Amino acid sequence: MARTVLEVRGLTKRFGGLVAVRDMSFDVAEHEMLGIIGPNGSGKSTVINMISGALAPTAGSIRLNGAEIGGRAAHRIARMGVARTFQLVRLLPELSVIDNVVAGAAFGHRRRWKSEAEVYARGLLERVGLGKVMAQPVSTLTYIDSKRVELARALACEPEVLLLDEWLAGLNQTELSTGIELIRSLRDEGRTVILVEHVMDAIRSLCDRCVVMSSGAKIAEGTPGEVLSDAEVIRAYLGAEDA
Repeated sequence: MARTVLEVRGLTKRFGGLVAVRDMSFDVAEHEMLGIIGPNGSGKSTVINMISGALAPTAGSIRLNGAEIGGRAAHRIARMGVARTFQLVRLLPELSVIDNVVAGAAFGHRRRWKSEAEVYARGLLERVGLGKVMAQPVSTLTYIDSKRVELARALACEPEVLLLDEWLAGLNQTELSTGIELIRSLRDEGRTVILVEHVMDAIRSLCDRCVVMSSGAKIAEGTPGEVLSDAEVIRAYLGAEDA
């Protein structure tokens, strides 16, 4: 049985009177790809933000390899082994493609410096299909290529857990196929990934298990086939009148 890498227990986030996430609990096993799905506004990205340190939990626990990370600063959580991408791509616009990825290698889970970091970054850029544009400013890139740079930078951190927050959002059909294959290759490498996504084809083909959220709470957990056929999940996505 695969060991548990990430444990989330009773995770809650309040913004004043609004409860964005309520009593969320789930585990992520080593080498597992876990999907977090749900309608817009269901709290998925808030969960990712708490795991990565962008937000501090109001209550609950997040443990990475047995160590509490909930409420720690984002850079400390990155050092401990969590890397992420964002719904809206966040790159360092004044730097080249390769320097963006070198930054991930230098400040991530395992620190690499100077020539070692550059060699590692070059390998990752080749890995995501950007070997020919390493020296270009990131401002010259297409949308999918900017996403690839952000993914390579996250991988450069050599994370224990990789968080992909709607990485496929905004891609056209051709780009979507390319993106799904790229994520599938991460799964095939045995990486531990939490995937927040609305693209159900990706969820069905990529995820080992799914957690489904609605109105800040978990309403289902299981394989993609199990949760996507669950009556409560169908109601959450389609509304009671259409379910």
